[in-house]
Amino acid sequence: MSELILRERTYRLLEDTFPGEQDVDAKVSRLLEAECLRRLAAYRHTDRALCQKYGMNFQEFTERRTVPQRGFAFDVETDAMDWETAISGIKTMEHRLRELRESDATRS
Repeated sequence: MSELILRERTYRLLEDTFPGEQDVDAKVSRLLEAECLRRLAAYRHTDRALCQKYGMNFQEFTERRTVPQRGFAFDVETDAMDWETAISGIKTMEHRLRELRESDATRS
């Protein structure tokens, strides 16, 4: 197990944000979960917006080779990169949330 030293200001902010919880690890875990949920929502928003824009999901978009079909247009290539980032981000955030929740369950 490692030891972590927090600055007094950081510790006070944690205390103010999560009053009543004694365990600093639990407070940091809650912050991490909140950040993962925020990122997950942003990635899902991007996925939904691009699904709507192109009338298909990302897998169909790539299988249909939409970027070459549309002449490698800058906006389509940009959308493809953003979409790929969103799909990867969704998987990563879901995995991190599972890890956080499993570690919280074992701590309880």
